[in-house]
Amino acid sequence: MYFTDRGIEELATRRGDEEVTLEWLSDQLRTFVDLHPEFEAAVDRFATWLARSDDDDDE
Repeated sequence: MYFTDRGIEELATRRGDEEVTLEWLSDQLRTFVDLHPEFEAAVDRFATWLARSDDDDDE
């Protein structure tokens, strides 16, 4: 297990039953980057990965 899995596990435990929209997630990511600009590149890469994750199925 990676160290970052602890945060993922907490997210699943605290909010696993909730339904969210991609618009809500995008707003949360923007807010996070506003508060933590040093993570802008990582958040951008993650958002791009999420946006394109189903592209692999087409190949």
